[in-house]
Amino acid sequence: MTGFQKFVIRAILGLGFAVVATRMFYGRIDIGYIVGLAIILVGLAYFAEYLRHRKKR
Repeated sequence: MTGFQKFVIRAILGLGFAVVATRMFYGRIDIGYIVGLAIILVGLAYFAEYLRHRKKR
């Protein structure tokens, strides 16, 4: 799996989880909150991957 494919999968899942979380906590879907939360979630996924690979060395 290429890096771009991983990014697309993470971005789609990040958007999905952001929509659900925003809907649960705010009761409505606001594009600004969804985009911001999705960026944070994708960034955390890459950070977790970095930590996981760093430990293996």
